[in-house]
Amino acid sequence: MEMLKSALAFGGILADEDIQVLTADFKHRKVKAGEYLQELHEVATEIIFVNSGVLRLLGIDGNGDDVTKHFIRPNQFFANLESYYTKQPASEAIQAVVDGDVFTIAFSAFEKHLKLIPNLYIQFKTISESTLLQKIKDNDFLNFGDAKTKYFELLRRYPIIVQQVPQHYIASYLKITPQSLSRIRKSLNSGTTLDS
Repeated sequence: MEMLKSALAFGGILADEDIQVLTADFKHRKVKAGEYLQELHEVATEIIFVNSGVLRLLGIDGNGDDVTKHFIRPNQFFANLESYYTKQPASEAIQAVVDGDVFTIAFSAFEKHLKLIPNLYIQFKTISESTLLQKIKDNDFLNFGDAKTKYFELLRRYPIIVQQVPQHYIASYLKITPQSLSRIRKSLNSGTTLDS
């Protein structure tokens, strides 16, 4: 709960008493690896805050294959705003990739607080924009360089993902085959160079 309160206090926009009121409506939930927090084709109903563990945002490509689009790390909020605002089923699912725990708040409860806490809209906008910019930054390197370059960049930026997330999800995220990723990791562990 302290990490959640600290995240909500970011920027000093919300008063301590507003944070106390708001966090009272967040529900704590332990999640197991493989568990879905939102299924494909469900309408989004919650805002999620990752306290520990890693979640992934996944979709299905034209071949019917599961594709990892984004990782949500500790101390990050995530919500499928498009699905919520349009009331349309989400084209992406949210799944825990390792054991962890999250805090969730229903959009309905959050909207109630928006009416009662004047600065909450500003805080929500700040967090939403920060999340979007972070997602763009997280993904910008995926379109440049070869498989090895992308892996090293992921390792440099987000070692927690490389350390905790199963290899096939990382390969999917990097848009490379698990076999390519395995070769890259072996070359890194052995200290040899690998041609791209």
